[in-house]
Amino acid sequence: MEISREAILSKTHYGLNIYAFVLRQYYQGETVLSLSGRVCKPAKNPFNEDKPTLMVKIVDNMASHTDEEGAIHEGNVFDFASLHFKLEGQALLDKINEELYLIIGKERGFYDREESQPTVVVQEIKKPTPPVFSYFQKPVTNIKPTRQVSLIEVYHLIKGNDFATCTSTLRSMSEVKEARKYKAFNFDYVTFSGTFSKRNDANLQKHSGLLTIDFDHIQDIATLKASLLNDHYFETELLFISPSGDGLKWVIPIDLTQAKHQDYFKAVANYVFHTYQIEIDQSGKDISRACFLPHDKDIFINPKYI
Repeated sequence: MEISREAILSKTHYGLNIYAFVLRQYYQGETVLSLSGRVCKPAKNPFNEDKPTLMVKIVDNMASHTDEEGAIHEGNVFDFASLHFKLEGQALLDKINEELYLIIGKERGFYDREESQPTVVVQEIKKPTPPVFSYFQKPVTNIKPTRQVSLIEVYHLIKGNDFATCTSTLRSMSEVKEARKYKAFNFDYVTFSGTFSKRNDANLQKHSGLLTIDFDHIQDIATLKASLLNDHYFETELLFISPSGDGLKWVIPIDLTQAKHQDYFKAVANYVFHTYQIEIDQSGKDISRACFLPHDKDIFINPKYI
């Protein structure tokens, strides 16, 4: 096997073990990384006077970092390893392979099998149970759910071709009223915030712990999407382009033991306005808010589920 970035990432849990290995060279005997979901708690940064300013998380299946004080440039695990080993390119990859005993590209006999080599363990990550909520078949006037679905199921539905035709048709319409009517009668939808016997807040059966934030009429969707995925306060569970094609649906987790659904919505709306200078759709405050399912091949789901 070639000593490549991909091969190294596959053997180091997206690169988290490399961060742990480097940090342990400076802080022996300490817990250097504490992982929750796809984000680590602030860690000591040896390149910033040992201050706990290092933020490590998994982005697009690769561990990456930022420093809260900007002491080092934002980058990925290989950039961080380069700071320690003072190497770049293939020389850096070879050094990582050697130091972490990854044994990539070497033939192994019985006595030097990969299983017998020392490893750097960050923390075992168990795949969490995805949230469940109600699914409704078109049209939107149908308020009785067809079934319950999980976040992963909806991810695959949106990523696949089930809604490609209706999404393409909707985005080709220039008349606003015509488009709104078409969407209402041709798109299935879900209530991300919970399961219902009928779609209204009074008939909530169980809250899913999710909140959906609608961003409408966004000029630069790619930039906003990147910003939301790297938001320091809210973890993204699902993120996809809206049926109209000019907005985003941002699904985030909330803790109902800390505040009510509506209070969370107000707080997030205020945060988004001050952080991104965007006023979000206020209809999201309703627990039974319907979210139409479009086609988006680039939909994002939190890596902890897959």
